[in-house]
Amino acid sequence: MTTSRYPIGTPGKKWNDDDKAAWLSQQNIKRSYQQEVVTLIDELNNTLEVQQYGELNYAAGSYPLYVLKTANFDANKATVLITGGVHGYETSGVHGALRFAKTMAQHYATHFNLIIAPCISPWGYETINRWNPDAVDPNRSFYEGSPAQESAAIMAYVKSLQIELVAHIDLHETTDSDNSEFRPALAARDGKVNTNWNIPDGFYLVADSTKPEPEFQKAIIDAVAKVTHIAPSDENNQLIGVPQEQFGVINYAARELGLCMGFTNAPYVTTTEVYPDSPTASDEECILAQVAVINAALDYILQSNE
Repeated sequence: MTTSRYPIGTPGKKWNDDDKAAWLSQQNIKRSYQQEVVTLIDELNNTLEVQQYGELNYAAGSYPLYVLKTANFDANKATVLITGGVHGYETSGVHGALRFAKTMAQHYATHFNLIIAPCISPWGYETINRWNPDAVDPNRSFYEGSPAQESAAIMAYVKSLQIELVAHIDLHETTDSDNSEFRPALAARDGKVNTNWNIPDGFYLVADSTKPEPEFQKAIIDAVAKVTHIAPSDENNQLIGVPQEQFGVINYAARELGLCMGFTNAPYVTTTEVYPDSPTASDEECILAQVAVINAALDYILQSNE
C-alpha cells in the first residue's frame, strides 16, 4: 500500500537543505517540555537524584536534558537504564518513565542502581515529532559520530559513568501517525517510494536479534497483558512487516540499525511499542503498560539471579 506524494521535496530525490528548511518551517510547538516534563522531574528531587547530562541547542531554543538516578550507586547492585522520549511524540514513553520513577523506583532501588532518562528528545516532545529539527531520527542515530544531538548526549553520559548495565528498557509507541505522517515524510526525505505498514492493534515488543532473551520478553508480555491488549500478528504472522518471533515480540538488529536499545552491552534489552490510538486504550492505560514493562523486566532479572 502506497500513499500520495508528500508535499515537500521532489519525487525520487533526497531532500536538500531547502527541503529540510521547508519541513522545519511547518513544525510548531504544541505542548511544553518545561511544564509537562521538567516540573515532574523536579518534584522527584527529594527521592531521586536529578542530574543534567546535557543540553540541546537549536535555533528555536535550548533544552536541558535530565536523568533521574537512585542516590548513592552501589557497586554491588546491578545497574538498569530506562529511556523514554527518544521519539518525542510517543507520549507514554516519557510519562511511563516518569510514573515508574515516582511510584516504583524506590522499591526497586533496594536491588538495582537505576538511571532514568525520561525525555531524550524534548523538541520532539514539544512539536509531537519523530525527528529532531535537522530532520534526523534519533532512534536511527545511536552510533559513534551520531548526527543527532539527542542520541550523542545520552550515549556520552552513559559512557562517562564507566559501569556495566544489566538491562536497558527503551519505551516507545507505534501510532497511526506513523502511516499518516512519519513514514511518508521519511520516504520523501530519502527519495524513496513510501510503503505503509500495518499498524498493529495493541502492544508489542521489539527485541535485539543478537540477544533476544525470549523468556525475558515473554515475562514482559505476560505482565502487560494484564494492563492492555497484546497485538496479534497479521495474516503473514508479522508485526510492522517483521516476522513475529513469539506472541507480541519481533526482533530487530538493534545496533546495526542505530536503535537506542542497541548502544549498550546490557544482556537484557527491549523496546516497547504501546498503541495509544486503540479505541479501547486510554492515556492512563498506556502509561501503566509502560510501567508494567519495567516492573516485569526487573522482576525477571531478580528471579533469574536467585
